[in-house]
Amino acid sequence: MVSPFQNESFEVKRARMVRTQLEERGIHDRRVLDAMQQVPRHEFVPEPLRGDAYEDHPLPIGAGQTISQPYIVAVMLQHVALQSSDRVLEVGTGSGYVTALLSQMCAEVYSIERHRKLAATAEETLARLGYSNVKIRVGDGGQGWPEYAPFDAIVVSAATSEMPPALFAQLREGGRMMVPVGPPTSQQLELIRKINGQAEVQVLEGCRFVPLVEGKAASD
Repeated sequence: MVSPFQNESFEVKRARMVRTQLEERGIHDRRVLDAMQQVPRHEFVPEPLRGDAYEDHPLPIGAGQTISQPYIVAVMLQHVALQSSDRVLEVGTGSGYVTALLSQMCAEVYSIERHRKLAATAEETLARLGYSNVKIRVGDGGQGWPEYAPFDAIVVSAATSEMPPALFAQLREGGRMMVPVGPPTSQQLELIRKINGQAEVQVLEGCRFVPLVEGKAASD
């Protein structure tokens, strides 16, 4: 079915996305809304799918991966309560869209992607659009990036069966980690805070993400 908004400009579609998919569904953090208003999501999806870039559903980006639904991205960013001074680790660069949002909202972003081609494409897109406070590496996201730890916040864009211990170890005291937990048919977003070295878990809402896979991808 063709969207009735197909012929709108990307700017108009983006404004409508923020209003109808985010604000009207309870997203109220002004910094999240402003970032999602400013970052051009269509630049992070394959050209044939750009007309659907501002619809409220995930889109394929290659290598069996997706760019997540805008609403669920906003939920994650709102609950992790990012500050402008934060150093953030992102697990699962994917297209680089969430990386760009984090770049807008935080001081430093360190992002890990297991697929070399996705990492290269995301890096090129982010550089072209001027997001300069980002470092990307190809590697095993579940192992984090210990050379740059500790992090104020960690955002995991793939589902795990349980909280990844290596990532929790790289979270500073008082830091927050957002991670989808559970099998493909029954995942939920969890906000994990590090309090006195222990994990304080808040279960948020249901979600669906691709699984977090160990190691680098064998080939792309």
